[in-house]
Amino acid sequence: MLTLLITEGPLHRAQLARMAGVSRTTVSTISAELIGLGLVTESEPGSGVDGRAREILSVAPSVAVVGGIDFTLTDIHCQLSDLAGRPLSDEGTKVPSDASADQRLAAAMALLDRLLAKSGHARNQVLGLCLGVPGQISRATGVVGLSLPGQPWVGVDVRGKAAELIDAPLFVENNTRLEAVAESMFGAGRDCENFLYVGLSSGIGSGMFLDGTLYRGADGVAGELGHVSVDPHGMPCPCGNVGCLVQYASVPAVLAALRPVMGEGVTVDEVLASAQEGGRAASGVLADAGAVVGRVLANLVNVLNPDRIIIGGELARAGEVLLDPVRTSIARYAMSSSKNVEVVPAVLESGSRAGALGGVALVKQETPGLAAALLATVRHTDAGAQAGA
Repeated sequence: MLTLLITEGPLHRAQLARMAGVSRTTVSTISAELIGLGLVTESEPGSGVDGRAREILSVAPSVAVVGGIDFTLTDIHCQLSDLAGRPLSDEGTKVPSDASADQRLAAAMALLDRLLAKSGHARNQVLGLCLGVPGQISRATGVVGLSLPGQPWVGVDVRGKAAELIDAPLFVENNTRLEAVAESMFGAGRDCENFLYVGLSSGIGSGMFLDGTLYRGADGVAGELGHVSVDPHGMPCPCGNVGCLVQYASVPAVLAALRPVMGEGVTVDEVLASAQEGGRAASGVLADAGAVVGRVLANLVNVLNPDRIIIGGELARAGEVLLDPVRTSIARYAMSSSKNVEVVPAVLESGSRAGALGGVALVKQETPGLAAALLATVRHTDAGAQAGA
């Protein structure tokens, strides 16, 4: 019953009985114990409209938290939520682009402690923490593989290093997949079981939801869209391939194409602003990027037949300048039976904040033992208090 309240949020006693497959009497007995332990609360008297306000049960917000921490090249963002899914606090911090993995984890733990103090919790009340990092993460070893040059996480066992800093159940996930999770829960994928999320940023990654489930692949490295070769005669890529998509449609690729026209110091914000104002050079480069992304996505549409493709990342802020060429390429290169796929912009602001939000959602989705851990923690604390008395 506690698991249902954690995963589904506040529920009426009748709903709990139906979903758990037990009688109302059993629900009343179990809920009385959970209320006595301080794990579950009833609605306040008078808050209902049908005289049954106290029939609504929810997880007590003060007993424990789950968290998500997401890392990009220069940003770290942390999100805390109670076990009913209600946000408690979130905050970000900056790190130098050349900061090491150890320095980033230390900064993240300091940020986590600050948010825990703000919400009135302690580290021993963290029942799950998800860390989102760039790169391929081996399911077998947990070690991050090579994605882009200079990434501080390459070769690092992120879970192992984090476990040296905090004693809590830890999850590590690719941060683009966490953005996909966030979109599935709170954004453009909420009503869709089969969709692709594509993040166009310094790298190009994707998250795939198939039949409502996040797909990771056999080794946990699915979604490396940026390293699909679009030109067999192209430049060598650090991944070992040649002519990879990341060399044509990422932020660095767009900036490199526009430096001869817009200057060596051109930024992505300047490129996007120019495109919105109708600048031909910026609009043309972004349109070319969208077209090549669309050609790659047309192949995935043929293979996976998704209902929707969600475009996020920094370049998605270009809007229709980028999205229209994506749609045009899919319409041209995908099979006719698959051409009704929607291509829409992400609803949430891409980046570390969305990744942290996705991390919180992932902890709740993938921790079937969350309720058992919470019960064990509370009963242990209660027993200790009684022994001390």
